[in-house]
Amino acid sequence: MKILYAEDEKALSEAVVEILRHKNYVVDAVFDGQEALDYITSEHYDGIILDVMMPKLSGVEVLKKIRRMGMSTPVMLLTAKGEVADKVEGLDAGADDYLSKPFAMPELVARVGALVRRSGGEFIPDELTVGNIKLNRTSYELCGPCGEIRLSKKEYQMMELLMQNKERPISTERFMTAIWGYESEAEMNVVWVYISYLRKKLSALGANVHISALRGRGYILEV
Repeated sequence: MKILYAEDEKALSEAVVEILRHKNYVVDAVFDGQEALDYITSEHYDGIILDVMMPKLSGVEVLKKIRRMGMSTPVMLLTAKGEVADKVEGLDAGADDYLSKPFAMPELVARVGALVRRSGGEFIPDELTVGNIKLNRTSYELCGPCGEIRLSKKEYQMMELLMQNKERPISTERFMTAIWGYESEAEMNVVWVYISYLRKKLSALGANVHISALRGRGYILEV
C-alpha cells in the first residue's frame, strides 16, 4: 500500500518513514502543505497522513482542498494540539482519524493499518515488475533474462523508487531526501554515481528498460 506522509519535522519524518517502510508500506515523504497537495493530485495513495501545522498550507487546508476535488482517500491528521475544538475542525473538514503528538510508534502503525483498510486496497506484492525485469523486495535481487543480481541497500531503494514511478521523472532532490535523508551531508552527485551502477546492472541482465536523464527534471525509468 502507498502512503503520503506530510510532516515538516525532518527527524520525526525520517523515523516514521523508516518504520512504515519496514512494515512494507511504500511511503512518499514531503515537508510542506503545498508539496503534499502537488503529490496527492498527481499520484494515487491508499492513505494520507497530514501534519496540521505545516508551511505554505496547513494539513487542514490541504484536506479541505482535496475533499472539494472529490477525493475520498482516507486521511489522518497529526498535530501537537490536543484540544477538542482542533479535533472537531479536522474531522469536520473530512479527516478519517486524528492523532495528537507526541504519539507512540506502535499506535501510529496500528492507526495507519486501520486507515488504509478503509481504502479497500491490497498490500503491495513482494516483487515489482517493469518490462522484463523484476525486483524482489525481500532479497533485494534484480532479475532479468540474463540472470539475477543482488543490489546494495541504496541501489535497491533507488531501483524501487524508479520502478514505482515508471515513466515519471524523479528529481535528484527527491532521491536525496528519500534515500539519504533531508540532513545528509552526501554530495548531490552521489545520485548520478548510483544511477551509473544501476545502468550497468540493467545492461548485464539484458533488461529492455533503461534509465534516462531529463535535463532539469531528474531521472526516469523507460521501457
